[in-house]
Amino acid sequence: MADRGIEWSALPKEVRDQLAELDLELSEGDITQKGYEKKRTKLLAPYIIHTPVEPPTRNNVPPPASSSSSSHGPPPSSSSRYRERRSRRTHRSGGTRDDRYRSDIHSEAVQAALAKHKEEKIALPMPTKRRSTYVPSPIEMRTPPDSSSASEDETSARRQSSSVVVPAPLLNPGLQGPDCWINRSAQGSSTSSSASSTLSHGEAKQPHNQPQPQYKPQYQPLYKPQYQPHYQPQHEPSPPHAAVVTDLMANSRIAHPENSAPPPDVTAVVPPARGPRVDLPSNATVRGMIRGQSRSSMMETADGVPVNSRVSTKIQQLLNTLKRPKRPPLSEFFTDDSEEIVEVPQPDPNTPKPEGRQIIPVKGEPLGVVSNWPPALQAALARWGATQGKSPALTALDITGKPLYTLTYGKLWSRSVKLAYTLLNKLGTKTEQILKPGDRVALVYPNSDPGMFWVAFYGCLLAEVIPVPIEVPLSRKDAGISQVGFLLGSCGVGLALTSEICLKGLPKTPTGEIMQFKGWPRMKWVITDSKYLTKPSKDWQPHIPTANTDPAYIEYKANKEGTVVGVAVSKVSMLTHCQALTQACNYCEGETLVNVLDCKKDMGLWHGVLTAVMNRIHTISVPYAVMKACPLSWVQRVHIHKARLALVKCRDLHWAMMAHREQRDISLVSLRMLIVADGANPWSVSSCDAFLNVFQSHGLKPEVICPCATSPEAMTVAIRRPGLPGAPLPARAVLSLGGLSHGVIRVNTEDKNSALTVQDVGHVMPGALMCIVKPDGPPQLCKTDEIGEIIINSRAGGTMYYGLPGLTKNTFEVIPVNANGVPIGEIPFVRSGLLGFVGPGSLIFVVGKIEGLLQVSGRRHNADDLVATALAVEPVKTVYRGRIAVFSVTVFYDERVVIVAEQRPDASEEDSFQWMSRVLQAIDSIHQVGLYCLALVPANTLPKTPLGGIHISDTKQFFLEGNLHPCNILMCPHTCVTNLPKPRQKQPVGVGPASVMVGNLVAGKRIAQAAGRELGMIDDQDLIRKHQYLTEALQWRAQTDADHVLYVLLNAKGVVVSTATCIQLHKRAEKIAAALMEKGSINTGENVVLLYPPGIDLIASFYGCLYAGCVPVNVRPPHPQNLAATLPTVRMIIDVSKAACILTTQNLTRTLRSKEAAASVNIKTWPTIIDTDDLPRRRPPQIYKPPTAEMIAYLDFSVSTTGMLTGVKISHAAVSALCRSIKLQCELYSSRQIAICLDPYCGLGFVLWCLASVYSGHQSILIPPFELESCLSLWLSTLSQYRVRDTFCSYSVMEFCTKGLGTQTELLKSRGVNLSCVRSCVVIAEERPRLALTHSFSKLFKDLGLSTRAVSTAFGSRVNLAVCLQGTTGPDPCTVYVDMKSLRHDRVRLVERGAPQSLPLMESGKILPGVRVIIVNPETRGPLGDSHLGEIWVNSPHNASGYYTIYGEESLQADHFNTKLSFGDPQTLWARTGYLGFVKRTDLLDASGDRHDALFVVGSLDETLELRGLRYHPIDIETSVSRAHRSIAESAVFTWTNLLVVVSELCGSEQDALDLVPLITNVVLEEHHLIVGVVVIVDPGVIPINSRGEKQRMHLRDSFLADQLDPIYVAYNM
Repeated sequence: MADRGIEWSALPKEVRDQLAELDLELSEGDITQKGYEKKRTKLLAPYIIHTPVEPPTRNNVPPPASSSSSSHGPPPSSSSRYRERRSRRTHRSGGTRDDRYRSDIHSEAVQAALAKHKEEKIALPMPTKRRSTYVPSPIEMRTPPDSSSASEDETSARRQSSSVVVPAPLLNPGLQGPDCWINRSAQGSSTSSSASSTLSHGEAKQPHNQPQPQYKPQYQPLYKPQYQPHYQPQHEPSPPHAAVVTDLMANSRIAHPENSAPPPDVTAVVPPARGPRVDLPSNATVRGMIRGQSRSSMMETADGVPVNSRVSTKIQQLLNTLKRPKRPPLSEFFTDDSEEIVEVPQPDPNTPKPEGRQIIPVKGEPLGVVSNWPPALQAALARWGATQGKSPALTALDITGKPLYTLTYGKLWSRSVKLAYTLLNKLGTKTEQILKPGDRVALVYPNSDPGMFWVAFYGCLLAEVIPVPIEVPLSRKDAGISQVGFLLGSCGVGLALTSEICLKGLPKTPTGEIMQFKGWPRMKWVITDSKYLTKPSKDWQPHIPTANTDPAYIEYKANKEGTVVGVAVSKVSMLTHCQALTQACNYCEGETLVNVLDCKKDMGLWHGVLTAVMNRIHTISVPYAVMKACPLSWVQRVHIHKARLALVKCRDLHWAMMAHREQRDISLVSLRMLIVADGANPWSVSSCDAFLNVFQSHGLKPEVICPCATSPEAMTVAIRRPGLPGAPLPARAVLSLGGLSHGVIRVNTEDKNSALTVQDVGHVMPGALMCIVKPDGPPQLCKTDEIGEIIINSRAGGTMYYGLPGLTKNTFEVIPVNANGVPIGEIPFVRSGLLGFVGPGSLIFVVGKIEGLLQVSGRRHNADDLVATALAVEPVKTVYRGRIAVFSVTVFYDERVVIVAEQRPDASEEDSFQWMSRVLQAIDSIHQVGLYCLALVPANTLPKTPLGGIHISDTKQFFLEGNLHPCNILMCPHTCVTNLPKPRQKQPVGVGPASVMVGNLVAGKRIAQAAGRELGMIDDQDLIRKHQYLTEALQWRAQTDADHVLYVLLNAKGVVVSTATCIQLHKRAEKIAAALMEKGSINTGENVVLLYPPGIDLIASFYGCLYAGCVPVNVRPPHPQNLAATLPTVRMIIDVSKAACILTTQNLTRTLRSKEAAASVNIKTWPTIIDTDDLPRRRPPQIYKPPTAEMIAYLDFSVSTTGMLTGVKISHAAVSALCRSIKLQCELYSSRQIAICLDPYCGLGFVLWCLASVYSGHQSILIPPFELESCLSLWLSTLSQYRVRDTFCSYSVMEFCTKGLGTQTELLKSRGVNLSCVRSCVVIAEERPRLALTHSFSKLFKDLGLSTRAVSTAFGSRVNLAVCLQGTTGPDPCTVYVDMKSLRHDRVRLVERGAPQSLPLMESGKILPGVRVIIVNPETRGPLGDSHLGEIWVNSPHNASGYYTIYGEESLQADHFNTKLSFGDPQTLWARTGYLGFVKRTDLLDASGDRHDALFVVGSLDETLELRGLRYHPIDIETSVSRAHRSIAESAVFTWTNLLVVVSELCGSEQDALDLVPLITNVVLEEHHLIVGVVVIVDPGVIPINSRGEKQRMHLRDSFLADQLDPIYVAYNM
């Protein structure tokens, strides 16, 4: 030791202060032993006197035994001047490390269990956190990008290598580069003892001179790249690592054998911010191209980032961790053979079962009859007040631990009488008093003022009003404050007694009134200080009746859910309990008792207030505040007052022991009974032993330690009687935790790590009868070797939950039954809430409480046991003052264990993650239970109980509401969720003789098909006969109705910027055709790209191309603010379509040739660019090349949500048929006007914008959607202004209006916006109808006159641009509810609205004239029956002719566009839409009077996720996720190597980010029976959305894998 030969008194005061502070830190577990010694030596170094003589040992006192976890040695002593420190400790909050759970043996067991785990090396990927989110960690604490922890001597080099690319030869062979990390993770061989991340601490420490072995894959790659990477970006030399990594990742993808993983697709484009909407192909894969040539080097992103991005590495690690076998063998999984999900798993035959005989009730000794026993407790007080008035009743201490005042029995009596008189006579008017006997009154007194409380309590008893002691409310937001309100309400309390000082401290409103606390009834406050009380008249005497069964007082109790109820104790129970305690503890008149417990409830009240007065005991009350400032104060009081009894908790034993320095003068020889109030906690044993160890030399006798078991309902259940000197100490039970989890008692023999040592709590109370019954189900008696709930029959227990008769019956009136269910008697028992058993000699053992019980997968675990294990995992660096809460939440039909701890402010991310991983392992090893979630929250943020503990039910509530705000979280659903249904095995299908069955067709069942009406001859037959094609229709309109306005274009202000009459459009088209011939020298049939903003120029150029006989290709122009992201798509379409020339505007011509554009694409190779703003004035020559029906009219290019760029060929015949079909469906004529707010670049949006008006002659009001960004109400006010009957929009426009204008309907109304004119508002989309959005739109704008029937949807696909479109006639779209479980199995099961797991689906609009659809099994290609789920196939004259491909891949064309059914009707040619859906015949009638067949679209086949053999639609999972928390703005899901990844945009503050992780995991597990692998929290606007409002999930996936998202937080669920 450094302090030998130090003269303590000579040390300067500040050094002594610092030493004292250091001792305190050690005693509270805020510093390790090693750190303590280091700091102490440094402090003392200047004062050490070096003497060669060895000083003698001190008084032969054995060193105090440490009872902390293994890292704590016995703290060396220093001066124990607590007073000097006090000023500094006042700020320390209470509840230091939770010392109930200290046990050396357990700490060793935990360390041993962890050592076992060191051997199986598995790397847990550490979560990724955006640095800005959580500032505290200093820069050197941060982990390198792939977050591997490393030993100290290599960290610096590691960090370098992860941020700077060091050429290979410069790397010291002993210091590994990033590729080596990946090697390790790919081999799956690396975890550290801490399991903190990729590398173990000692693993990489190879001798520096020894070269690293080359990495050799230990297994054959599962796939070989079919082509060689063939390009390298020119502007950046390839770093050697990149190459190694790329190569390695390409060859060593670890995949599950049943499903070899595809390589990660890495996109070439960064997702844009939400502002500019862009369509981005995921990788340049064009449908119909030969796949091998479509992608550049697959493993490299466009900017040369190799895919060893930390995301992929971490996911790889995660896969490695998940490949370990789960604990339950497969037989324990549930099977999903019926529609029911969960069945009870088969019980394990090896489960230990109770084998003993049925227990016999245990009887306490009879309650003795005492001759002078008072008839009521008040009578005892009256007697002592009169005969022993000078005798001290209570001594209260001040904050320093010195006596403050002593209340004598005389004073106590006289003040109580005064208060009783005042309560009954002075609180109202003479005629009507506020209080009558039997009323309930709240007592609000702080712990530090026991005198006032005693007077108030006895005053109430004398007035015969019922006191309800509660805690002092400190603020409106106290933990559980509203529950206290529930208690006051259920007890009918309207009046509160308090002291003047306490009243001053209560929170007030600005007017000075006491605040109305949340959930509290209105309260009147009465001050009970003596000066405010009235002395009773001479003739007034309190009425003291003989004790009866009326309630005497009500004690509050919080149950597991946090509800606070009041246990009523009758007068006779109170008296009998005092008598029983007196007999059991052998109380004698005039003894002294030191009470450290809360005197308002429980043992502190029963012994320290009631039994004490009964026996004229002198109580010395040591409040909690004194204990915090001076932990030894209670021991000093025992010594000074020669106290015979002390009433403490384990915490007080521990504090006294830690504070025990060289207090030689302390003697505990006077103690005959040290009552340990929480001795029933199994973890109390070690505190009792350690305390005895330290204080035995101070005269403490081993037999005086008396643990006891109590509960608010049964009151004292059992107490160990003080032993005779020299009698053998009671034995301990060493139980197997495994046995306990099955509810049986097994002495632990095999695995000493998972043992629990418990001490007895003595015998049953005098006059009581005790049984043990099963904790759940009927109260059946347990067997002798079974753990059950202790129930008590006694006159000395609680009588009811006041005001709650239903709850009372289940707890206070229990009649135990035998194995056959027959009651064993008439007498009612009270449930104690304690779990235990009867040991040898009728000793009672308690192993836990019902409310701390976690029932996981049929096994019972005790929250306290889990806390003890977590605390034994060296929490010193991580956990703040040992504050750990354990509770369970119910997710997916089972309870899941959650651990929440407060993190020390100085803990590093690495330490915290390491601690969390070790806790996982320790709990897994010792308790054989998986943790669902482990969260660390900032210090002092968990809700506190009045005495500084953690308020568990509030913590749980915060967790479930997402209000916990953790700073670290680790979810482990993969380990603990073992009750998922079995993965579905798909049956192989072949078309054979039984193919009718394969098609799921049963005789007599309708085939699922539907058709629109006939495309018969229509009125203006002239137009059809003469002008078969669109070009001819335009020319005809230019001649016959030259000045009819076809198009009106509006700007953001709603002003008309340009119009086009028939003749203007025709002339402009002719000019453009001429320019194409002259400037572009275009040949017939060549492709021309149109690059225009939404407007009339686009329409004119389209017809110009048709006039010139070439094929227009309409392309969305690049976004000038985001060229890098949008221009490559333009370039790609130009290249793929082999365009001969580009038609565009002057502005865009400049953009295409700008420097900014040159940074993204090669601008020198653009085809000819013709600027149509600059056309010659002269009259062009007549050019018109008439088409033929099969000729291609235009190419329609679009990027699908899966990132596929597909171009389809639309023939002239298809265009005419489509326009005709729309004309019929929507009843479009020259006199009609429609408004279009859509992007005109592909699909039906383009058809409506450019083609329909020319064909049908109606006027189209064009509203470019981007204009809505500067004027949200543009679209709606246009509808109102022009009295438009039919309008078409996209989901993004509808969402824009719903979110932006939802709150402004009143304002719009005042501006005169009226939507009652709108007859149909159709959303144009290629997806399942978004029911929630259309509903909320209709609801919001109903006030503006919008009809609820107006909003409907359309449906189109690549093979047929318009399958459905809700027209003007026909029935309204109908909605059905489908069972989501059946959809996953590719079935449709219709259910009622509101059924669990139901999904509402809306019909996608009426099928267009001339269109036939059929539902087909996509594998067998056989037709399906009505209401069966299959692929939608379509036959129609306006089907597209095929994909536009460079190499005619005939097979793909034939498969998608000209495919036939395998049986049924093998002649018809169908096109496959690639969408799943079903047809249902409804009860509605269509125009022809037949029953209407509705088509329901479920989702795109390409988008579906195949997980666990089931088919999931991303939108369903995303809908659930978005509902999980108010801060989730938008979310998207995708899979990566069998892992489900959820990306959520956070619209709240960044501190909510980690709250979302468990909520997202919960909701997906509950509603979809899937375990989320990775949760990514990002900023709003990160999820890319295309112009149609569809999420680009593949893009997101590519950006995530290339680590380009800049996420706020990434959690890897274990």
